[in-house]
Amino acid sequence: MASRSVIVTGAFGTLGRAVVRRLAAAGWRVAAVDVSPLPRGEPLPEEVFPVGGVDLGSLAAAEAGVARVVERFGRLDALVNVAGGFTWQTLADGDVDAWDRMYAVNLRTAVVATKAALPHLLAAGDARVVNVGAGAASAKAAAGMGAYTASKTGVQKLTESLSAELKDRGVNVNAVLPGTIDTPQNRADMPDADTTRWVAPEALADVILFLLSPAARAVTGAAIPVYGRG
Repeated sequence: MASRSVIVTGAFGTLGRAVVRRLAAAGWRVAAVDVSPLPRGEPLPEEVFPVGGVDLGSLAAAEAGVARVVERFGRLDALVNVAGGFTWQTLADGDVDAWDRMYAVNLRTAVVATKAALPHLLAAGDARVVNVGAGAASAKAAAGMGAYTASKTGVQKLTESLSAELKDRGVNVNAVLPGTIDTPQNRADMPDADTTRWVAPEALADVILFLLSPAARAVTGAAIPVYGRG
């Protein structure tokens, strides 16, 4: 993987950092892209190229960010769309704008980042896109989960459609569907939960690494559940 390069979006968050670290350790040249200007907290590996301040709601901004990565690495072989967010709101008591926000952070970011990266992925050949969906989007939506699961269902359908569009053009597109991820925010929101049953970010990063690898060359259009013991 030493000559192959990858963009990870949402790279400054808990899952994004785990993915960045795992791919860098496996020899990928990693660009860590995020809307935040700079990483906060635990530093990224020294060899990682941080590209902060990229608004993935804007195609022009995403294209500029991708151009910086290609200028640095000379090519782009893979994209991992981690950027996203969560909200729990009932329709009766919630904010209608939450539906737009979930679409913007979960689905639009994946659409925009992929469109910006696509010319370079097609030029590279044998390229990969991995989207982070949600296990909850594959089940019957619970109360308060409408906006989130609707947006994450969109990610899964984007994955299927892109796979059909690109499978004969040298780009494999897959998704991972995690259960509850063990993050500081989830621990704060669910203090009484058995966190040993959750998905460790590093475990999810391992599945993503597999989908980027030559071992997954025959896999495209898949939506892989990664539920831990949940």
